[in-house]
Amino acid sequence: MNAQQLQRILASGEDSNHQFKREISRLDSLAAELAAFSNNGGGRIFIGVADNGQIIGLTPEQVRRFNQQLSNAASNNIRPPIHPLTENIVTDHGVVVVVTVPNGLNKPYMDLQGRVWVKNGADKRHVTSREEMQRMFLNAGLIQADTLPIPGSTLADLDEKAFNAYFQKRYSYDTDPAKLESTLTSMGLAKEQQLTVAGVLLFGKQPQRWLPVCIIKAVAFPGTSIADINYLDSEDIYGTLQEQFQRSFSFIKRNLHHVQNGRGFNTLGELEVPPVAIEELLVNALMHRDYFDSASIRILVFRDRIEIISPGHLPDNITTDEIRQGKTKRRNPVLSDHAAHLLPYRGLGSGVHRALEAWPHIELQDHRNGNEFRAVVARSERATGSTSPPGQVADQVTDPVAPPVAPPVAPPVRAVLRQLEKYGELSNAQLREHLKINDRRHVRRSYIDPALEAGLIEMTIPDKPSSSQQRYRLTAAGQQWLQQQHEKNNE
Repeated sequence: MNAQQLQRILASGEDSNHQFKREISRLDSLAAELAAFSNNGGGRIFIGVADNGQIIGLTPEQVRRFNQQLSNAASNNIRPPIHPLTENIVTDHGVVVVVTVPNGLNKPYMDLQGRVWVKNGADKRHVTSREEMQRMFLNAGLIQADTLPIPGSTLADLDEKAFNAYFQKRYSYDTDPAKLESTLTSMGLAKEQQLTVAGVLLFGKQPQRWLPVCIIKAVAFPGTSIADINYLDSEDIYGTLQEQFQRSFSFIKRNLHHVQNGRGFNTLGELEVPPVAIEELLVNALMHRDYFDSASIRILVFRDRIEIISPGHLPDNITTDEIRQGKTKRRNPVLSDHAAHLLPYRGLGSGVHRALEAWPHIELQDHRNGNEFRAVVARSERATGSTSPPGQVADQVTDPVAPPVAPPVAPPVRAVLRQLEKYGELSNAQLREHLKINDRRHVRRSYIDPALEAGLIEMTIPDKPSSSQQRYRLTAAGQQWLQQQHEKNNE
């Protein structure tokens, strides 16, 4: 750095990355500044500069004394020690010492009193919130929220049927009931005879009994503002992560338009935002959220955009540009490991890249002060009455709650639709029970498959058709067909 470069920096004033000091009189004050920069991505301290950016300068004797102070503070007054770099800039008013503090690799850093310091704008503050302290340990990789045991839970709170099905599918052999506890512990799903956060979220019987904030709050608005007093659709989404993913995906899909895109008149058309983009962003929100934070994931569907908001900013100073290029750091390693076999998740850092390839109109926002990450997905502008996004052909669109009329359906399919209207989601076995039919294959071929092919029902786990947890539910077209039947009967 030369004197001209120094003057340009000083003219910009102090900020979160630049601090001005006339001189150092107390080692504990210097240690606090160094720790704050180490905990917040690094920065520079300019010694021999007034608060207003005016160069005061240091004498050679002051420079020697400061270097000794810096060495003592960095080695003895900070835990763990840090290793700053110094550079002396000669000016007309004396020497300015520039101290470069690197981003710390062993956070959190604290002073001799055990206080953890962070930057607060151009100033600094020490951390007093337990939640913020936990988050710092989390981002440093010292603890993982998903590995923590949940007080009061027991192995009896595990859905053993779901876990055994997962274990058999993943490892191709059955679990030993006598070794269930050791198996769960080795997989990070239990600790000290209690289920961990990961165990409850993946295989708990009632996850929200233990983790009430781990839900998804979804709202669809008619306009473009969250301040709108009206809404089109709203749902609090509970259950395991797998169930939350499926229901969230369904919520977004039913509140979007379909574009005809050259398809036949009596088809639902294609979703205005590619499903793969929504899928990847939803999985990222579930996998990378900060489970120390007391906020819930939010899904907000507006007329012009979808916002998926997840508690927890990007860890360890990773930027949005870096995650676009595939850089990743697993905040919840146990969840990530198992989710690769339960959800459309790979854990390679490629999810955001795939979402952007499918739909480039996605803005990624990392809000560190608010501790949240927000993915803002622009909806098809043609569907909202504006011009089409770049490169997209203007398509005829359908209303999200009024899809095209479904063609006539056979009696077996009608029976399936009426059962789903009455009971909601049903498995093959449950359908057989309500239809009073014992032949599983017959129900599949004559009832379920034709309803799926007609687009009147859908699977709750579409990527795993043979899953033991598979259920079926009505699509928007199925609901529309039933509504038409009710209207005819009332005429």
